[in-house]
Amino acid sequence: MRRDGDAPREGGFQGRSSGNFGDKKPFVRSEGPKVPRAKKLALRAPTQAIAEKAQRLRETRVDLDKIEPVRLQKALAASGSGSRREVEEMIEAGLILVNNKVAVLGDRVGPHDRVTVKGHPVKLKWADRLPRIIMYHKQEGEIVSRDDPEGRVTVFDRLPQAKSSRWVAIGRLDVNTSGLLLVTTSGELANRMMHPSFEVEREYSVRVLGELTPEIMKAMTQEVELEDGTAHFERVYQLGGREEGANHWVNVVIKEGRNREVRRMFEHFNLTVSRLIRIRFGTIGLPGRLKRGQFYELNEAEVAGVMKWSGLTSTGLQKRR
Repeated sequence: MRRDGDAPREGGFQGRSSGNFGDKKPFVRSEGPKVPRAKKLALRAPTQAIAEKAQRLRETRVDLDKIEPVRLQKALAASGSGSRREVEEMIEAGLILVNNKVAVLGDRVGPHDRVTVKGHPVKLKWADRLPRIIMYHKQEGEIVSRDDPEGRVTVFDRLPQAKSSRWVAIGRLDVNTSGLLLVTTSGELANRMMHPSFEVEREYSVRVLGELTPEIMKAMTQEVELEDGTAHFERVYQLGGREEGANHWVNVVIKEGRNREVRRMFEHFNLTVSRLIRIRFGTIGLPGRLKRGQFYELNEAEVAGVMKWSGLTSTGLQKRR
């Protein structure tokens, strides 16, 4: 299910296609003005204790023999060979070999398996170390996608490149929504934080045009019938006074959402959302000092804390109880 402010999912990895299938043609982005990279938030150097802990975590590696095999399409998608759907099409076309045998759907691979795609060996990437997490203050007008036929700026144009892996967005924000966007190199962490069963809270600051009464705020926390089913906010609370006459700000918290859910909830009560800013995802809040268009990369100690909170090991495996 889609989250509020989230653009519709577009089928996983959106990079260049690994090949043509039938009449499909890979999308090639036209050359345009170079997009300036986002600026990194400058912070004071950490304390010696934190720096030493971060260094230990940075150097920790998991024994590859302890990594469980995964589905072939998952391993290849994580290694940049295309989306899972594209990999499945290549498997069905007999274009992938595992240990010199033609792969079939359902095959699983581990760190010691040899995989070739269209005759070229592929070095599979495994989660043997702590992943990276970036907090980015997304600006309105940017899209959360790898390529856009309209040539609009994507957040991946703005963020630093991940050399040994690829960034995965933890939830999406639509083009008109700004605020906190988390990206990580751990697909398992992203899946865990986005999956409805984990009910991770998302908090938004909303500028509303119209009369928002206490009765309406209470009704928003109860079941509201939308065109695609019922919905509700976990909490609704108002901060500050009015802005520019009829405009005022309110904060809402949701655990599970669909496309444009916050806006549609307000529209149900004949209220218009003029600005929508995500200010928190789970336990991670948008720092006031992180300005629009800036990013901050969590240090290793902070990443380890997020992984522990998510119930995952440092490399993204589910902890055994």
